[in-house]
Amino acid sequence: MMIAYDAKRFFHNTSGLGNYSRDLVRILSEYFPENQYLLLNKNKSERGNIIVENSNVHFIATSKGKFSRQLKMGKDAQKQNADIFHGLSGELPLKWDKTPIKKVVTIHDLIFMRYPQYYSFFDRKIHFWKFKKSAEMADKIIAISEQTKRDIIQYLKIPEDKIEVIYQGCHQAFKKNQSEEFIQKTKQKFKLPERFILNVGTIEERKNLLNIVKAIDKSEIPLVVVGRKTKYFSKIEQYIKKNKLEKQIYFLEGVSMDELAVIYKSADIFVYPSFFEGFGIPIIEALFSKTVVITSNISCLPEAGGKDSVYIYPENYLDIQAKIKFLWENESERKRRADKGFDFVQKFNDEPIANEMMNLYQKIL
Repeated sequence: MMIAYDAKRFFHNTSGLGNYSRDLVRILSEYFPENQYLLLNKNKSERGNIIVENSNVHFIATSKGKFSRQLKMGKDAQKQNADIFHGLSGELPLKWDKTPIKKVVTIHDLIFMRYPQYYSFFDRKIHFWKFKKSAEMADKIIAISEQTKRDIIQYLKIPEDKIEVIYQGCHQAFKKNQSEEFIQKTKQKFKLPERFILNVGTIEERKNLLNIVKAIDKSEIPLVVVGRKTKYFSKIEQYIKKNKLEKQIYFLEGVSMDELAVIYKSADIFVYPSFFEGFGIPIIEALFSKTVVITSNISCLPEAGGKDSVYIYPENYLDIQAKIKFLWENESERKRRADKGFDFVQKFNDEPIANEMMNLYQKIL
């Protein structure tokens, strides 16, 4: 079988869609080495180099020119005699020739429909048009959670039997044991406190970091935050200055995957009170790191967290405060929940995900 991928995100995105693309190609090439995996893009980058070195993974330079991803990439895949074309980030090319090829698209979330206030009018219209077009054109749609599947049915008006839920996993770094020397080096590099709670993700309104900051105000619990700053960061900064929390909150930047894995494992609690996610990869990362999770009781987050994570109402910082305090003061409860969470998260391991994806490919052929 020859499977072609739109590899724009594979080569050019550092997190989110990039991680999904690289992990999927990596695990399929490992568990199903008999197939050929084609990465189509105008150019490649250092990202994913180790994966491209596999003998069954090939970079294919696509046709040049404006809008070539939309107008030429599909035909380029057909010229390579690909059996399947898989759009990894909600999009499929618009133009194809008559050569038979099956089309699969992964849709991660429809947040721009649920929370239009976070997007410009123009972005919402473009996103909707692209996602709707791809969903109608695809032979099969992959939703990364039951929540996303429900949203595709509701907002894009796609029949349920066209959608398959296949969860995503997380980076290998969270599943391996880093050396004691590397752990100490990372702790020193970022000046990590002895004990702390952790939040990981883009610092934007939807992720709700301000309510974690409010929850630890008037306590001595240190908070470590790893994530790219957006305009919303100024709101948090104002609150921190006003309440003199500068020494209690650590903002880290330039963190590698292996360093991030150490930070997760060193945290007492991972706190993720997001208002909405397509899936919530940081929760999986925390559970693989054997760190107890506090997250929102809405959207797809209970799907990712399992029954032994602790759930809060994200808009209520007092609820977040009470749950943090409870776990911070109860080591045995933290350990019990972390162990149970680690058992639960095995369903997001590489092999089951690779098997589900390959079953879907074989089914549509």
